[in-house]
Order: sequence, then structure tokens, then C-alpha cells
Amino acid sequence: MAGRIRQADVEELKQRVNIADVIGDYVSLKSAGVGSMKGLCPFHDERSPSFHVRPTVGYFHCFGCGESGDVYTFVQKMDHLSFTESIERLAQRINFELHYEEGSGKSQETGNRTRILAANTAAAEFYVAQLATPGAAAGRKFLGERGFDKAAAERFGIGFAPKAWNELRDHLKTKGFTEEEMLQAGLLSQGDKGVYDRFRGRVIWPIRDVTGQTIGFGARKLFDDDQGPKYLNTPDTPVYHKQQVLYGLDLAKRDVSKSRRVVVVEGYTDVMAAHLSGVTTAVATCGTSFGVEHIKLIRRIMGDDSGLGEVIFTFDPDAAGQKAAMRAFAEEQRFAAQTFVAVAPDGLDPCDLRLAQGEQAVRDLMDSKIPMFEFVMRQMLSNYNLDTVEGRVAALREAAPVVADIRDSALRPGYTRELARLTGVDVSEAQVAVSNAVKASRSKGMQTTSEGARTGYAGTPTARPVPAGSEQPEASAESVPEGPRVFELKNDPSTRLEREALMALIQFPELVGSDLAADAVQSAILDPNLATVRDAIGANINELGGETWLDRIQNDLPQHFKPLVTQLAVAPLPQKNEDQTQTYCRGVVVSLIERDLVRRKSELVGRLQRTSVDQGEISREIQRELLELETKRRQLRED
Repeated sequence: MAGRIRQADVEELKQRVNIADVIGDYVSLKSAGVGSMKGLCPFHDERSPSFHVRPTVGYFHCFGCGESGDVYTFVQKMDHLSFTESIERLAQRINFELHYEEGSGKSQETGNRTRILAANTAAAEFYVAQLATPGAAAGRKFLGERGFDKAAAERFGIGFAPKAWNELRDHLKTKGFTEEEMLQAGLLSQGDKGVYDRFRGRVIWPIRDVTGQTIGFGARKLFDDDQGPKYLNTPDTPVYHKQQVLYGLDLAKRDVSKSRRVVVVEGYTDVMAAHLSGVTTAVATCGTSFGVEHIKLIRRIMGDDSGLGEVIFTFDPDAAGQKAAMRAFAEEQRFAAQTFVAVAPDGLDPCDLRLAQGEQAVRDLMDSKIPMFEFVMRQMLSNYNLDTVEGRVAALREAAPVVADIRDSALRPGYTRELARLTGVDVSEAQVAVSNAVKASRSKGMQTTSEGARTGYAGTPTARPVPAGSEQPEASAESVPEGPRVFELKNDPSTRLEREALMALIQFPELVGSDLAADAVQSAILDPNLATVRDAIGANINELGGETWLDRIQNDLPQHFKPLVTQLAVAPLPQKNEDQTQTYCRGVVVSLIERDLVRRKSELVGRLQRTSVDQGEISREIQRELLELETKRRQLRED
């Protein structure tokens, strides 16, 4: 068995990988000042971005939940990998060759997740190859009837599962995979007579995560003798959880982030039709209803914090589609973006619409969207007999909370009048109903807040644990995560000065310069936590800056102080352009040094006042030191 990865490779790989590119696969990042980026935290749900990344130092930190670390930590936490597996994943990403200390090859025990992903990749290649065989004629016919040619199939990686019971199993065995690994991947099923291929005689869609890795499959039956469901998906596995996956997001994420728009359709063929029609932000759930985890995923990719984005749902006009719309509306408030519904006039889904009316019709469908609350209100009213007084009153009571929940209060009066028109009641009656609904909503919100205060939970999710450092464990061992320690520094002027001076020294040591840095680490720091960080900086002052600067500081600190250093390394400086950065960094460090000079001067003046007349030599020494301090202060100001 191969041993530990060579430490030099671990360090070099971390320098080569751009942490912003890696995190950008999961989170939409935007500039947060010089050398800093920010986005919505992937480790807890939040409305405004508090998750910061500083690519130049290779670290991230969330000021909301305290999660922090380097690129290895991020991949470990997001993809549930061991430390060794995270290294191997990133090395594969940039084709970086790793070397092992006790052998020349990669460990055979790289973890279940890695083997499952490899099995899925091999299975996807097998299915794609099978689509071109004579036995896949029914699959090609299915795709052709829906307007998908060979190029479309290749673009989305569509394949075909043979009708035989064990073709995939036997093929993967030749690739070195065991039946146990295939079962864990959900590629095989277990029966009374043994294991057999889960997907047989079906068109296959690979389901990928945001990084493009195949984590599961969706399969549509083709033959009448297939007794299974119309659509069959991979069961939950260590890498695939259907509530946390959106089909097509790997293809859509760039345009979703750029345009701040996402289109949620209902099936795999709808995603294909939308993308081929130019609606390249379309995604779909995988055999489950749209839920909270999907919202969190979209918000991170979209960068949903400004309220300027758009989320468009396309629902079938049948009862199932209306039910799906109501479920989505129940969670609509979780979006900062505006939510809409687009329903084709003839009730066609995007796939059928493209076939019947062409690709322009699919694009036009998205432009015909209406606000979700208006769609839901109309759906509610359709359930009542508005020709009766009882029906109108009941409809008004049910629909009024929809109007009350409209986030933009300026829209409420207009939709209140629309509600009155649709229900056939006086505007004053509708106004009263909406007003009562607003009051009820506020009362419920206050009650929830009060309950949170009593239980000690006010809505902020508990921070998930994160490994405090990047030390490599044994190759066969899993990393044991430690909970992030959140350092709550005071917000008084003195502590702010100390914090910002250390930020400058950690983030831009070369701009501060060796002379100022040497004086700064000799200056007093009143906050004990920051003083510990100052000492670690001082221990490395002889080799200021460089690619390993932050790592060297981290290594000279107790383990539980490392999140604080990461916080200081990632926190954005107040300067908005590079021209001002050097002036700011030197200025704030000078202020720290000057504060210490004033303190030392005050101490010397006090000593001088306590010196007796017969202590002339001591008095002259103190006066000499005072002169030196004053000269140094003048030099600092001149510089």
C-alpha cells in the first residue's frame, strides 16, 4: 500500500491551485475590495454575504458562522472527504502528479467516495458507448422524437442502459470495481438471487454536481415489459443526495452567476430543450420536489443577496403542477431574488413547446413570466365559487395572506385592488383582509423570535465544524474535525487599530516593509488574542512575506488560534483600489507604532518626575530616551 503524500507536493499543490476558482464552483464570488472576494456562505444559510476569500493568501473565512481554512479544508467540508482525498481531488483538477513517501503509486484505499465517483464515471462512459449500438435503437428513437440529435446527446452525456441484467456489472468488473463498490454507488440492486444492474433498457442521463463530477443517474423506461417506474433515479449514496442536487446546474452555473437568473423546469428533457433554445440557466430537480436545500444551492450560485435576481418556475397546468407551485411558494420568502412563474398558453412543457413551436417560443415563454404571488393568488381563487357570497368571502380570506406577504410594500395596494376585482368584493373589504393578514404575519414573526430567544436560538444556524489546520493525517485515516472557535474582538478604537494593523502585516507584508514591520511587532498590543498573533508574526519577521508567510505564522500558533489568523488574513481592507493600499497599510501600522511611542513616552515622563535631584545620571538617561522617541515619531510622520 502506498503511504503518505510527500509534504512538498502538498505545499506546492496548494500554491498552484487558485482557491477562488475552486470555491467559485460552489459559490458566486464578487469583489470585496483589494485582493478580497465575498459571497453567500455555503456552510450556513444567510441573506447577506459574510463569506470572504482572499486568493493571494489562499484562505477563506465566514464572519457569520466562523468557518475558515485553506483550499483543502474547503474541499474536505463541501465534499465530505478526508484530507488525503481532498489533495488527490485537487491534484486531479490541475493534472498535478503526487508522490508518495512509502511507494510510487496511489493508495488503493482512497475512500468510498473516491471509488464511487470513479465507478460513476466509468458507468457514464459505458452508457454513452451503448447508445450507438444496435440494441439502443429504442433509445435513439425516443431522443429523436423529442428533437434531440446526436450532438445534443453528446452535449448532455446521454447514454443507454442495455436490457441485459449484468452487462454494466461485468464491464465495471473488468475496470477493477467490486460488486460492493457498485452497490454503494447505486449502480447495482440486490435481489434474492444476487445483484443485478439497476438500470436496464432505459435512456440514461448523468447527474453531475456543480464541479461536473458524475454523482448519479436518471433513467427513463422505454419498453412495455419494464415493470419499474417511468423515471428511475440513483438512490441516495455517499455522493448523491437528491434533495441537494439540481440537474443541469453544472452547465448552467456560469450563466446563472452572470445573469442572476435561474429557470427551474420539471424534467431532464425540459432542461435539454431550454439549453438548446438559448435558455442556458435552466435546471431541474432529480426525482423530488423543489425544496429548501435546492434554494440554498441556487442562492449560493446566483449570489442572491441584492434582490435583483430572478427565479422563474415552469409548472405544468395540471393538478400536479399546481401542487408543485404551491410547495415552491411556501419557501419563496427564502429568496432575496424575485420569483416568477411561466406557463405556456397551451400548457406545454419546454420540451413539447420546442417541438411544436420552435426554440424562439421557449425563449418567449420565459419573457411571459408573471410574479409568483400573482400566479398563486389566481390558483387559490380558482378553487372557489365566486358567484356566491360565501365563496367570495372564503376566497378573500385565503388569498389575502398572499398579498400581505409581498416583500415590496409599494406593490401591495395595487394587488389589493386586483384581489378585490378578481373576487368581486369592495376594495375596502380587500384592504381590511390584507391589513389583518399583515398584522397576523407580524404577530407570528414576533412569537417566533420570542421562542428563539427563550431557547437560545434566534435563527442563525449552528456553525458546522471545520478542521482547524491543514496538517496531513495518515493516508488511511479520516480527518477529525474540530469546531471553529469564533474570536469576538472588541469594537473599540484601540482594538480596531490593533486588528487592522495586524491585517496589513498579514495580508500585505511587502507593502508595509521590513523596517516598519520590525517596529510593529515590538509594539504593545492590548488585546491578548491579537497579542498572541503579533508574537507569531514577530517570530517570522526575519523572512517577511512570501508564499509561505501565512503558513509560517499559523505554524507558530496554538491550534485554536489559527481561525483568528485566517480571519485577519481574509477580512477585506477598507481601501477600494490598489493605489491606496500601500498608503493605508503603512499608515495603520505607523499609527500602531506611534501609539506605542506615546505610551512609552508617558512612562518615561512619569519616571523622570519621580527621579530625585541627586539622580542626575538616571535623569539624563531618561531625557536621552525621550529625545530618541521624539526623533522616531518625527521620522514616522515624515515617512
